[in-house]
Amino acid sequence: MTTPLKSDTLLAVEDLGIQVGGKHLLRGISFALRAGEALTLVGESGAGKSLLAQAIMGNLPPGLRATGRITLDGIATRADDAAARRALWGRKLALLPQEPSLALNPLARVAPQLAEVYRLLDRRTASAAAAQARQVLGDAGLGDAAHHYPWQLSGGMAQRAVAAITLAGGAPVLMVDEPTKGLDAQWRDRMVVLFRGVLASGGCLLTITHDLQVAHALGGQVIVLRHGVAVEQGDIGKVMAAPAHPFTRQLIGADPARWLPFAQPAVGEPVVQASGISKAYGTQQLFAPMDLEVRSGERIAVQGPSGTGKSTLGNVLLGLLAPDSGRVERSARLRPHALQKLYQDPVGSFAPHISLAQSLRDAARLHRCDWKTVQRRLAQLRVPEDLLARKPEQVSGGELQRIALARVLTAQPALLFADEPTSRLDPITQQEAIETLLSATQETGAALMLVTHDAHLAAAVATRTLHLQGA
Repeated sequence: MTTPLKSDTLLAVEDLGIQVGGKHLLRGISFALRAGEALTLVGESGAGKSLLAQAIMGNLPPGLRATGRITLDGIATRADDAAARRALWGRKLALLPQEPSLALNPLARVAPQLAEVYRLLDRRTASAAAAQARQVLGDAGLGDAAHHYPWQLSGGMAQRAVAAITLAGGAPVLMVDEPTKGLDAQWRDRMVVLFRGVLASGGCLLTITHDLQVAHALGGQVIVLRHGVAVEQGDIGKVMAAPAHPFTRQLIGADPARWLPFAQPAVGEPVVQASGISKAYGTQQLFAPMDLEVRSGERIAVQGPSGTGKSTLGNVLLGLLAPDSGRVERSARLRPHALQKLYQDPVGSFAPHISLAQSLRDAARLHRCDWKTVQRRLAQLRVPEDLLARKPEQVSGGELQRIALARVLTAQPALLFADEPTSRLDPITQQEAIETLLSATQETGAALMLVTHDAHLAAAVATRTLHLQGA
């Protein structure tokens, strides 16, 4: 028997399930959100959190089938009736997706993309829409980047741009998928304030996050997902203070704030030496002339506000980008492919039309890495080998991030620049991935440069920290 919904319910999900080929990816999920209410989904990577949001939107990948019922603002639909909910996109229902790089049009500048939303949904004139876009982007710290293309933005800047576009329609039902993963603490807190504003204005919020601090700050209810099933559900404050399920306790216990420092590695000869290097994009100076030496075995945390050039610094050191001034010298003893990068956006680093198995086997063959070693890495990272038959778009962001880590380690790099390598992982999987990464680099004496916004993670891992503040 179905419980009658309250008249002010904005979003209700009843017995939602997702299947593919007879296999259940998600099952038995039910909840209801009224005006001003928040719900956060936490749990293991690959548990179906993002699929749940896609099912509500009516935008599941091909081959996946949703069951159950979804009610939006009093309109009840079958979960598999995607067309019935697509008409509500923008005005009634909005989703901030996990991958901002896939949400932005790469051929259009940022400000016109935002202005288009105001023009189409609010029916504003072109000049009024453009003025509103400039103001909103300025408030998001993107005033200087308003006329940049998406590929000219850092990961955190793209995250803020997509958030502005998602919120522009004023949809009362807002879903946000890992909305703070590329943001420093300041912008993370400002994003939380922004979402609270949605609640204060009479909307409801469904958040997917691996950041337990964000979940706690948003308040409301929480659902803990594991293996596609809700293992715990209730008030976020009560669940965080006294978790009932062993997995929830493990999840909270694995938060980086609770980590003990890892053992210090042995440091050897210089791998890369940079003197007087600087880089700017147009009139925006990312980092002023700086000197830097990276030695084998070192673990350097690279930190700083979004858009200060952390990823760009890695590209300069690896030889992927020329500095505007200064020089970079790399050890003459380095073999080919000894300098490697683990990209912040795992989707963009995989060929989209071949299987993950083929990508891994190609890398193993190129670097003469035994396949059994790859299998061992995958097992350490808890990646089921049957997952490799899929293409990149058919796995979760967290699963793809772990596969990307396994792939880059096939090269046995002398220097690995890891750009937010665990941002899409739940705390338990993140801890396992970091342990695998440190074990692999310690085996070979490789240097590690780790870009992270998490001060606790940096403190546990790094031998020293490089802070970029912008010029």
